[in-house]
This record gives sequence, structure tokens and C-alpha cells, in this order.
Amino acid sequence: MNSNTISSRNAFLAEEYRRAAKAAKEQNFEEAWHHLERAHVVAQDRFGPHCVAHWRMLRLAWRVGDWREVCGQMFRLALAPLGNATGKLPVGNTGRSNVSAFTRMEIEPEIRRVLGLPTNRNDG
Repeated sequence: MNSNTISSRNAFLAEEYRRAAKAAKEQNFEEAWHHLERAHVVAQDRFGPHCVAHWRMLRLAWRVGDWREVCGQMFRLALAPLGNATGKLPVGNTGRSNVSAFTRMEIEPEIRRVLGLPTNRNDG
């Protein structure tokens, strides 16, 4: 991964986190989750950013009192080091507890571009 890719990913993450915070402040929690899920897909293959994505999801789940999601995020925070160390990450997974932590998911074209993947395939 070259420095241009990393800087574009970091810019994407910063924007998604800004949008998630704005939506949460406005109590539009569905939109906040949407932005955190997008951030997770981009952050997933780098340990630090991956953990940050789950930490932010945990904070939002706590804020809205979604205890199932709180437990799911704690589980994912515990799994993240192993997944990143082994490289066995479910590509495209949104990181929420409403999907299995082991399920690969389709990646939307905009995010595929940020990840430097072809936009017409999901072979991540």
C-alpha cells in the first residue's frame, strides 16, 4: 500500500467519522451507523484503524443503549488483533453485530475505489 493510498484512506475515514458524529449529534443514529460501517470496511485491513472503527461503534452503541451491539462490539474488539495478525478478515464486512463477524460482504463501488480495487468486481 503506497502513501497516496494510505492518505486517501485516512481522509475517507476522517470524513466518515465527521459525518457519523454529526448524525449522532442530530440523533440520526441510522445515518451515524451507516458512516461507521463504511469506515469499518476501509479501516479493516489495518490494525489501528480497525480497532478505532470498532471503538467508535462501541461508543455509539453505548450511547443509544443497544446492549446487543455493545456486546457485539466488545467481541469484535477482542477478535480484531487475531484477524489482523492472521490476515483472515471477512472482506467488506460492515463490522456491526447484526451480521456475523466472519461473513464476507459486497463492497460498494465508491469504497472499492478508496481501497484501490476494481469497481466492477468483489474479489477483495
